Amino acid sequence: MAKKKRLQATPVKRQKEKNIFSDALDDDILMKLKAAKKDLLADEQTKEEERQEQLRKDREEREKNKTFAELLDEYDKETTKY
Repeated sequence: MAKKKRLQATPVKRQKEKNIFSDALDDDILMKLKAAKKDLLADEQTKEEERQEQLRKDREEREKNKTFAELLDEYDKETTKY
């Protein structure tokens, strides 16, 4: 029997691998996008800080408004550790 030739897949030649999206953009547009990204990150960080501050205030308010029974229960829990 004759050996069948296997068809080898020829690799698809890609154009420059280093072509990236930023190469196609003008420098001005790229700078605007980077500035917008920086602004969004700053806004996100500010919102996270505000959220953390609100959580802290809520914790303090709950602690301040605890009843004597709640404080006594916490005291009992803490003393059983030792």
